[in-house]
Amino acid sequence: MEQTLRLLYLLQKVDSHLDDVEELKGDLPETVKNLKTEIAELDEKAASKQKYIDEFVATRNKADNDIKDFEEKLKKYKEQQYQVRNNKEYDAITKEIEFAEESVKTLTKQFEDFENQMSIAKNELEEIGTLLADLNEQLQEKADELAIVSKETEEEELKYNHEREKIVTRLNKDILGRYAKIRTGRGKAVATIRKNSCSGCGNRVPPQHIMEIRRNDKIYLCQHCGRIVVSDELAQATNSVQ
Repeated sequence: MEQTLRLLYLLQKVDSHLDDVEELKGDLPETVKNLKTEIAELDEKAASKQKYIDEFVATRNKADNDIKDFEEKLKKYKEQQYQVRNNKEYDAITKEIEFAEESVKTLTKQFEDFENQMSIAKNELEEIGTLLADLNEQLQEKADELAIVSKETEEEELKYNHEREKIVTRLNKDILGRYAKIRTGRGKAVATIRKNSCSGCGNRVPPQHIMEIRRNDKIYLCQHCGRIVVSDELAQATNSVQ
């Protein structure tokens, strides 16, 4: 267990170095990530809006074709009015004319509505396009900045990641999982005893517990912050052999 505690302490040291390296990048990684997410969402919105416009174009074109068909029929019916032989035929053609005229009127109104809605949708799509262009420009700028900082820290980052990999392969998966869970919630997962207190939260550790921690025979969690606590002696001994 003592070896495991040493490895956990070393892992925290390496992760702290990696945190420092990440800190040099500031909010650039998060900014780049958020911009990519926002752009992806807008791309999806633009695609949906374009599909909406395409459907309206198809519907508008059908309405336009239907209007032309009814206008052709109207022309034909009106010519036939002069050729009817009785009132029955005249009434039948009159009804067809009235239906065609009403259909043209309705379809013309629908056509105008489609045109208006398409105009609105096209304006919205144009606004999305303008916003996308601006966001892509921001993304390129921030990505370039991040690339410069990443290049400056690349060697150091590779070094610590290599060290981390060597430590991780020697740790039990369950223990590593506990470490990761604490680190996610607390930032740092391993603390030492400093002036009889937990270096992670500053709360006093009872003398009896300090004696238990110094035995290095089990993983001890701070009763206040939940971090893994190792003795100062173990930390110093581990540092001295590095």
